[in-house]
Amino acid sequence: MRLGLVSDTHGELENFREAARRLVREWQVDAVAHLGDECEDTVVLEEFPGPEVIKVPGVFCEHYRDPAIPNRLVREMAGYRVLFTHTATSHANDLPGDPKPEELVARREVDVVAYGHTHVPLVEERDGVLWVNPGHLKTQDKRGHAPSFAVVDLVPGRVEVRLVDLTGGVVTTHFVWERK
Repeated sequence: MRLGLVSDTHGELENFREAARRLVREWQVDAVAHLGDECEDTVVLEEFPGPEVIKVPGVFCEHYRDPAIPNRLVREMAGYRVLFTHTATSHANDLPGDPKPEELVARREVDVVAYGHTHVPLVEERDGVLWVNPGHLKTQDKRGHAPSFAVVDLVPGRVEVRLVDLTGGVVTTHFVWERK
């Protein structure tokens, strides 16, 4: 299974549109997950039918305060338990009953944590879990990182992650994580 990850689109629909085009047409993803901050921007994905759309709101979005909308999702995908969340840890704006990422990791209830919020693209193994942040899709960002997204291949025994620069479509990081 091939999963596309985007985060922190902040209303920059043209950048999101370009990321979606690359994810759907070039990378041929099975699903695209939006990890918050302007999850309503997923309307762009209606122009690219095919992949499943997964979305969680950002901690400062009005949707985050709506108990009918899950702030964090744990999904089984290709034999892996993937947490989709805007933040990598609990947040002051969490609702009662929201799953706490640090507890899910400590109890080994997830294999992969897909998160955003920091605008910093990152892939690493920590605490026996794969952590993936696709970065952001803003044209200008005060943290200095170019717009990016992630492509995640979930196959038996290993997960392969590529962080991709939006502008040139170049893979900036290639990380292979083997399940232990």
